[in-house]
Amino acid sequence: MWQRGVGMGERCGCGEAFPACGFWQEVGAAAFDGWDNVDLEHFARLRAAVDRTRFIPLLAIPTMHPSRRRLLDDYVSYYLKLYTAIRQVSGCSVIVDSSKHASLAFCLRSSAELDLRVIHLVRDSRAVAYSWSRKVLRPDTATPSYMATYTASGAAWPWTSQNAAMQLFARSGTPTLRVRYEDLITATEATLARIATFAGLPATVGRLGFLGGDESGRWADLDAAHTASGNPMRFATGRIPIRLDEVWRTAMPTARRRTVTALTLPLLLHYGYSSRVRATPEANRVRR
Repeated sequence: MWQRGVGMGERCGCGEAFPACGFWQEVGAAAFDGWDNVDLEHFARLRAAVDRTRFIPLLAIPTMHPSRRRLLDDYVSYYLKLYTAIRQVSGCSVIVDSSKHASLAFCLRSSAELDLRVIHLVRDSRAVAYSWSRKVLRPDTATPSYMATYTASGAAWPWTSQNAAMQLFARSGTPTLRVRYEDLITATEATLARIATFAGLPATVGRLGFLGGDESGRWADLDAAHTASGNPMRFATGRIPIRLDEVWRTAMPTARRRTVTALTLPLLLHYGYSSRVRATPEANRVRR
């Protein structure tokens, strides 16, 4: 959000450019008296000083040097103001921050003002590596740009480092719930109910009323959301099919798959994924 939304003015999930989005205008006014008052260069320096994967060991220990603690408190204060404003503008009791880097979770746990609960979403490393190898257009900007792509080893390293960091984070005492992508897709209602309960929300049928199904399969009926950055599918609204994406099983080159498997094997097995890959029945039918 800070870089692509506030700094570069890319599109919000609602379709408007971030500076023109009414929701984010209100949030910026409530949090900082307007986004123009946010010193993005100072924020970037703070982030570089504390919010990096390499600093996780320092963030994980009970004691911290006073100078680093001051930097961390200053950095987290931006998020405290942001979350307070989002809660005020939205009227919601729970805020979902879809940030993916474990280092931010370690930073946020330092604040006693936050009731922080972390959902650790994992997916088969081979599927992630295949996704990161594809050329995907980013609809966030007015001029064409593409999401970053990675080699097999380039994808395996962040998958391993971020998940390993979350394994460490789960031992910190902060409530952490691990969810597998595959379980979310195949048992959507049960998994979302578990997530809602974890977040302190009642998992009633009415709250999951956006889920449904027909002869074509299961779907989620989604309204526009004010996501500041992320996967291009964040712009999708209406009835979005819920189906397991396992194209990687047949489309991913064997050498690349074996490389990713070897480099991520310990956590891959820990999360219940097999080191051997079998094609799906649908893929077998395509082959025949």
